[in-house]
Amino acid sequence: MAGHLPPPAPARPRHRDLHEHVYRYEPRRRPPPRRPALGGVAAAILGGLAGLVVVVILGFAAFGDPGGTGSGLRPGAPVDRETATQNRLYATGALTSVGCGLPAIQPGAESMNRFMNVLSDCLDRSWQGQFGKARMPFTPPSRVFWEGAGRSPCGTYPSPGSSAFYCPANNTMYVGLQHIVETSGGEPLSNFAVFARVIAHEYGHHVQDRAGILMYGQQQMERADALARSEASRRIELQAQCLAGAFLGAERGTLPMTRRQYAALLADVRGRGDDHQPADQRDHGSSENYAGWVVKGYESGDLATCDTWTVPASEVD
Repeated sequence: MAGHLPPPAPARPRHRDLHEHVYRYEPRRRPPPRRPALGGVAAAILGGLAGLVVVVILGFAAFGDPGGTGSGLRPGAPVDRETATQNRLYATGALTSVGCGLPAIQPGAESMNRFMNVLSDCLDRSWQGQFGKARMPFTPPSRVFWEGAGRSPCGTYPSPGSSAFYCPANNTMYVGLQHIVETSGGEPLSNFAVFARVIAHEYGHHVQDRAGILMYGQQQMERADALARSEASRRIELQAQCLAGAFLGAERGTLPMTRRQYAALLADVRGRGDDHQPADQRDHGSSENYAGWVVKGYESGDLATCDTWTVPASEVD
């Protein structure tokens, strides 16, 4: 059913053995570690945490940023706060629908690979157009949809419980065709938005990268103590959640969700909050906010809504 979908009654978060995702900040002076890490993250595994699902790798320092950014910033150059708080993307309004129609997901890697590629093609067209509105250059990310083990500039993959990450070192999204299902908590394949949200979230990190926001966030993390560093990380991650929601909302005419599918999406993201982690490791957001920023993007669509850099700390806890 097309058009605005009223939100369902709040779903109870599911208790599972997996958290959403954690990346480990590494100071600029350190060389990249060589051992395998969570989902290819350029850092040591955080002791005891398992089942981490989606990872963004802030790897400018160790690997550089060969693609530059859409904002014209030079890799490593200081980034003004206005890049995150007054970015030209915010003034472009809502994403324009590209009429995205996705194939149904069937069991097996081949079907998921087709689903991911069609979805990524839609994301390419959507964000290419939005950057065009802002008169900012844009190049889509590369894609690696894996079945077997491999290595990226940000580390090796897969790792237990990890299904996806974005590596800014080579502007590439990495997603495991089987791992994205294995880490979904047994979600039926018919609830396509649960899987689409993962891809749209990682694509959101690429959008942040091209707009210069990701570099700003990295620099804020470098200058901060542990608690402030975690807050900067949450502002990055919750913005990617909002950008994913904005895309799904823009495409609701051709990607309609039933109330059950919408409830499944919200239950999935609520179940991935990091409420119970130590304060200095809470780098993705509470269950309430991790779901809430998806809803903000979905319901508003206006990219100005996705500015997580000027809201109070309570909205990104």
